[in-house]
Amino acid sequence: MSDVTSNTPHDDLTSRLSLPHYPRSGAYDARWTIENQMGPHALWLLEWLAPALGLDTLRPGARVLDLGCGRAMTSVFLAREYDVQVTAADLWIKPDENARRIAEAGVADRVLPVLAEAHDLPFGEETFDAIVSIDAYHYFGTDDLYLPTLTRLLEPGGRIGVVVPATREELGGTEPPEHLKPFWEPAFWSFHSPDWWRRHWSRSGAVEVEAADWQPDGWREWLLWSEVCAEESSSDFMADMARASAEMVRADRGRALGFARVVGRRV
Repeated sequence: MSDVTSNTPHDDLTSRLSLPHYPRSGAYDARWTIENQMGPHALWLLEWLAPALGLDTLRPGARVLDLGCGRAMTSVFLAREYDVQVTAADLWIKPDENARRIAEAGVADRVLPVLAEAHDLPFGEETFDAIVSIDAYHYFGTDDLYLPTLTRLLEPGGRIGVVVPATREELGGTEPPEHLKPFWEPAFWSFHSPDWWRRHWSRSGAVEVEAADWQPDGWREWLLWSEVCAEESSSDFMADMARASAEMVRADRGRALGFARVVGRRV
């Protein structure tokens, strides 16, 4: 079993990625997080989300759906840090691949990887105590009909918490801000403001919104992580993606882009 928390205390890379407000994430091997990343630092974002979900939600033994888990880093983190039972659902990464990573992290008894599309989840009503989604929910959750369908999987009173790339204020019109035009892709229109997410979830009638806020200095952490991944990723594809992300975030400098945290309790 490989130890995903075996950081070398004086390693320069570890030091660069050890932020004081993410003590749990900082204990994870920096190389492991880089090689398994699929975008912004998922463990940092999850550690920011967790206090808003509350320890009563992330209690030992709680059943948690990690929706859009990617390479299951967040699922491993949830199992190791909170001793919850995690269903690690993703469409792009095969369960066999995630199962190996989960076993190497020593949590095969607490994390079950499954192949699932967000609109066709193979679970019964009230299966989960909590649903978590990091850097994925904007791909499917902007649909007005999605949240009521998803929250049927939650126990009454259960919580859903997501962190997504976001805009500080809602963008109007049909064109992005001028300084972002060189980097803009149509998919970025799925980035919305915290106020937009609060309204979107509130009017669904499916949840009581308990948080919808902006991450302070999230763009700085996004930039740091992108720069490190551009330099250190063993995959040319992921390094190129990180480099492009760094250029965009550097050009924006927090004027428009960052992250939103949204938490709701099933009514």
